Amino acid sequence: MNSELLWVLTLLLIAIVLFTTNKVRMDVVALLVIIAFVLSGTLTLSEATVGFSDPNVLLIAALFVIGEGLVRTGVAYQMGDWLVRVAGNSETKMLAWLMLSVAGLGAFMSSTGVVAIFIPVVLSVAARMKTSPGRLMMPLGFAGLISGMMTLVATPPNMIVNSELVREGLRGFDFFSITPIGILVLLAGVVYMLIARRWLGGTAHQTVDKRYHRTFRDLIRDYKLSGRARRLAVRQGSPLMGHTLDELGLRAGYGANVIGIERWRKFRRVMMAATGDMELQERDVLLVDMSDSDIDLRQFCRDQQLEPMVLRGEYFSEQSREVGMAEVSVIPESDLLGQSLRGMKFRTRYGLNVVGIRRNGKALEGKLVDEPLLLGDTLLVIGDWKLIRALKTKTPDFIVLNLPLEVESAAPAASQAPHALFCLALMVAMMLTNEIPNFIAALVACLLMGKFRCIDMESAYRAIHWPSLILIVGMMPFALALQKTGGIDLIVRGLMDVAGNMGPRVMLVCLFVLCAVIGLFISNTATAVLMAPIAIAAANGMSVSPLPFAMIIGVAASAAFMTPVSSPVNTLVLGPGGYRFADFLKLGIPFTLIVMGISVAIIPLLFPF
Repeated sequence: MNSELLWVLTLLLIAIVLFTTNKVRMDVVALLVIIAFVLSGTLTLSEATVGFSDPNVLLIAALFVIGEGLVRTGVAYQMGDWLVRVAGNSETKMLAWLMLSVAGLGAFMSSTGVVAIFIPVVLSVAARMKTSPGRLMMPLGFAGLISGMMTLVATPPNMIVNSELVREGLRGFDFFSITPIGILVLLAGVVYMLIARRWLGGTAHQTVDKRYHRTFRDLIRDYKLSGRARRLAVRQGSPLMGHTLDELGLRAGYGANVIGIERWRKFRRVMMAATGDMELQERDVLLVDMSDSDIDLRQFCRDQQLEPMVLRGEYFSEQSREVGMAEVSVIPESDLLGQSLRGMKFRTRYGLNVVGIRRNGKALEGKLVDEPLLLGDTLLVIGDWKLIRALKTKTPDFIVLNLPLEVESAAPAASQAPHALFCLALMVAMMLTNEIPNFIAALVACLLMGKFRCIDMESAYRAIHWPSLILIVGMMPFALALQKTGGIDLIVRGLMDVAGNMGPRVMLVCLFVLCAVIGLFISNTATAVLMAPIAIAAANGMSVSPLPFAMIIGVAASAAFMTPVSSPVNTLVLGPGGYRFADFLKLGIPFTLIVMGISVAIIPLLFPF
């Protein structure tokens, strides 16, 4: 082993450790890798940055935009509504149709995005069926991962493997080359989950509302808000008048969190969501959350010249046109994890107020503003519906888990849904011809979605998950560096020593296991970048076709079922499903073995050695 190879392997080990500990953002690690390769002289600048011009990176970016267009036009949510109608009150039907729907939709858009869309659907269905969300969340996550095996563009690993084949001068895969494998795995997954669901879920979900969506009343009960809110009118001469909420610092000084302000407008009171720059006026009525306060309310009212007013049980529902309420969760990759609401300046940044936090299924009590956010926490936010929707569609740090019954159901571009479906169908048709490059087909669909007003430019740019793209770009130099320094030859020789004399099917098993093990520590995208050239080199060493070896890497990279950190999809369902780490091991390991068995049996039939 030469010194250059030792340096590359050391750098790879450092990157894996950083990915595993999550102390440094994955995209930052990827950029540091590029810098290290160039400064050390291992790669030239053009070699280290080749990923920025890779067509597959651009294709992935375009597919993020296509997925956002399907969300904004309501196509994805309509599929969720259809699912509820078809399944009715049958948990068996719901599980089967849920997995089929998620896998079908995920074949054309980000699996993480699809799962994020269906989480509130599953929560609502579980509430209506009076069952635990845990019995459906794991099937949802598994279906999201299986969707990566449905089409060539369903997940980045497929496109990375195909790109490596093309780079080696081979023809590569067609749009539906992987689909037969994905269909078999999906059917096996449905049967497996129908059997394994008995080990999922604990106590039934608390919500017993018979309607499809939960209501404000349900959220108030679940987050134990009853008795915490107060209505306080600003009287003449109050020292609060003429000052903004940020200037007054009521939450920091008194533990009084103003979450709404009633103000006279045209002979009637109008509820306004409270923001830090709002200036208080005489006759304003403040809706205040006093859960963080340990002061005497009557003394506080005397000091600030406030008058307590009646707060009836239906108050929030009556104000639902102006002020909204929703449950949200921090995404796994966000750097907001570990920060407190005060530290991240939540209200100033997002214009919304957090009035409740649930952790491990229980509502937290005490001073929430200084509570560090942990993975799996759900937050109850109150504020303007537009800002809640912005948090849902434009903010990369949060997903909205549940929108209550009071929310308007229309999507921002719902009238353009037929156009969005047309753009999607056109893109698939162009890709199937094999005459038009996949990126050009996706770019045409993106531009048409803009033309038909399915999506605007701001939403399009926000839809692109830049950390994922930077991760791919930063990991690509590893494959080239390993090739230049002899690392790939060393790994292939090791594989040949172990399985070279046992036939290509045994080599497929070895590649699958190696890919699955590496995927426990780094993302499936990074795993595919590293393993694709190794698989092709192993095929060349055995003098067989590289196609089945490349395909096994694509399938294995998507088979990240074993831990909640193997994929963002798993992490998303961890909190809402109420799962533990052991739940993923218990269900994920057997199903990964099933997927391996299907792959090793079917792939050589589709792509002969």
